[in-house]
Amino acid sequence: MAYNFNDAVAVITGAGSGIGRALAIGLAGQGAHLALSDINQSGLDETAALIGDKVKIRTDLLDVTNRKAMFEYAEMVQAHFGKVNLVFNNAGSALNGEFTRTGLGDFDWQMDVNFGGVLNGTKAFLPILEQAEWGHITNISSIFGIIAAPGNSAYNASKFAVRGLTECLRIELGQAKSTVSCTSVHPGGVKTNVVRNARSARGNTFMGGKTHDEMVKNFDKLARTSPEKAAAIILKGTAKNKKRVLVGTDAKIIDKIQRLFPTVYFPIMVKLFGYGKDLME
Repeated sequence: MAYNFNDAVAVITGAGSGIGRALAIGLAGQGAHLALSDINQSGLDETAALIGDKVKIRTDLLDVTNRKAMFEYAEMVQAHFGKVNLVFNNAGSALNGEFTRTGLGDFDWQMDVNFGGVLNGTKAFLPILEQAEWGHITNISSIFGIIAAPGNSAYNASKFAVRGLTECLRIELGQAKSTVSCTSVHPGGVKTNVVRNARSARGNTFMGGKTHDEMVKNFDKLARTSPEKAAAIILKGTAKNKKRVLVGTDAKIIDKIQRLFPTVYFPIMVKLFGYGKDLME
């Protein structure tokens, strides 16, 4: 199975910046019409302006954690375009903090955004996708949905959950011989604002005692993939109906390490990337 995006209708959450914006621009370049949402209106407006009138665009303010709003949004998008072929559940956030210092409320917030947003989008749009000639759901997890990263217990939990949901759904859709399939995406370091905007549970410093500024500086050194490159990889993987898409050389290396050394990958990552070195000393 392979998809042609020309004249398809694509839904993208978190389209106001980063990977979401790059996905919108990339899809528009392939002739797809766009339903773009975000919690930031100015970001949405900027994305729409960058695309111009190449394709049909609808923009909506949307909180992906609001289940009622998501289902109403899905109905509005279908009514507006007449069909939906692609859903990119991209909206997400980051929360750092060790498990013992991360409150249950912090966990609830992180799970509501990263997992709940994906769950809501998948549930709301799947019946609509099944009404089209073909459909595909692409859910953005993380490389931290493949390996555990100390200091990110809530984030890890949410991204592992996205991966589990997506992989299970793909199997079920295949068993049902559905016209819809899905892909789990695992970016490594991508130059977006997700780390800059990360919350710190109960005022935690980042792993190893790093401040937020130190964390951002360290991330900027490690993040080698641009949003545009990430989007191109995601769109190529989606077009080929890949089960899993790894974004960035770092993600590919870490995935191989996890496969080869599933119980001792963290010390190896420390040696290769210097990741979490403070915690090993």
